[in-house]
Amino acid sequence: MTVSQSIAFQRIAGAALLYVDEIVRRWLPEGRREGTEWVCRNPRRADHRAGSFKVNLVTGRWADFATDDCGGDLVSLGAFLFELSQKDAALNIADMLAINPYEQ
Repeated sequence: MTVSQSIAFQRIAGAALLYVDEIVRRWLPEGRREGTEWVCRNPRRADHRAGSFKVNLVTGRWADFATDDCGGDLVSLGAFLFELSQKDAALNIADMLAINPYEQ
């Protein structure tokens, strides 16, 4: 019998915050930094100008204030942007950062 391992979501989200500038530039290249926020258009809808979609570069929290889509970290942002489950988004980020997704 194989014991399933738990994904270290918090650790992955914390590690992603160390690279938040690179991640948002990669995922949302048309955005710009405004203070502690990355401001851009929402690529998941017909957003005509930047302003309502923002990522906090300190906490990783993000929101589209026009649609009420929001999340608490870069894992949920990846899930939202690429239409993935939280698990798959976390695994992708762990792979991108070359960290073990299962270590606690």
